[in-house]
Amino acid sequence: MSSKHYHYIITGAGCAGLSLLMRMMEDPFFFNKSILVIEQSTKKTNDRTWCFWEQTPGLFEPIVHHRWSTMQFHSTDFSTNLNLGHYQYKMIQGLDFYQYVLNKAAQFSNIEFCYERVASIHSENNQAFVHLENHVVSADFVFNSIPFQPINLKKYQFLQHFTGWVIETDTACFNPSEAIFMDFRISQKNGTSFMYVLPVSEKKALIEYTLFTPTLLPKEAYENELKAYIGQQLNISNYTITHEEIGVIPMTNQPFELQKGRMINIGIEGGQAKGSSGFAFQFIQKRTAAIIKGLKHNQQQFVSISMHQRKGQFYDSVLLNVLHHKKLNGDQIFSAIFKSNQPETVLRFLDNESSLLDDLKIMSSVPTRIFLPAAIQELLH
Repeated sequence: MSSKHYHYIITGAGCAGLSLLMRMMEDPFFFNKSILVIEQSTKKTNDRTWCFWEQTPGLFEPIVHHRWSTMQFHSTDFSTNLNLGHYQYKMIQGLDFYQYVLNKAAQFSNIEFCYERVASIHSENNQAFVHLENHVVSADFVFNSIPFQPINLKKYQFLQHFTGWVIETDTACFNPSEAIFMDFRISQKNGTSFMYVLPVSEKKALIEYTLFTPTLLPKEAYENELKAYIGQQLNISNYTITHEEIGVIPMTNQPFELQKGRMINIGIEGGQAKGSSGFAFQFIQKRTAAIIKGLKHNQQQFVSISMHQRKGQFYDSVLLNVLHHKKLNGDQIFSAIFKSNQPETVLRFLDNESSLLDDLKIMSSVPTRIFLPAAIQELLH
């Protein structure tokens, strides 16, 4: 049925697919395994920026573009400086990421690339088959990040959508050692809305307008908000836009199918975008590291979810419940959390790595009369 068989096929060469490939290239166990990566188009543009926090150097430390140990949080009634303690907030540019992994892959004779559209994937017996335009390839396992799963309309469906501008100024306007993590001092008429400001020098920063809402906005709406914020909040009138990026990430409590036979879903398709925030980079790293460990131990199933993950998914559902039913605005929720908790506690919570004590601190900082009924509703569901 297939024209060629591989040990592993990776469908989709985005963050998840290339993170998995990178981990395979770092481990001698995979040096004699045939690996095929399938992507519809070549990765030659700086189409996105990934930001995340971690305490120690990670797999992609050599290409961290910038990092911050101090950040700001702003809402209409509360502002603070966030000392991240043991954490650093890090930025990786998409093009740097792609080139880093692809340049390393070019050194491996056991890795092939195919630039075609994937029509479908199915599993049969002890193989998985990838259907391309004119032929079929197979593998012992296929790791897929291409969206094929249908949307479950019975679950909460929000989008984290954003437009970001990299701007450059003639004079020093930024402090490159301090970023703005969330700034809610903008209109909330469309739903939970905030700005990021990530300075990489005194004259250059990424400024991003982000929303947590069910629907997208017209292109000019994002641009108008960015212009207003840069002019009114940052007091910058003369600047040049050197780069623009646009993105949409699902925020949902929909359960994703992690595995179907010999096809394993990874990335957003594998549920690695956190339902309450849209953060995905570090969850992808945990998932791909677990897959590598499983493959080395001849594991056949990759569907286990830890108690920390289940707990995090429940908390995500509760927050999405509150947002969906408009019981409290997102800016009020995040303001209450940051007002009453240490930054490290909040970051552990957002990473699904919080302790019971951390959870109790977070839960006690948000209005019980709103969150307790939402929690009971989600438990009953």
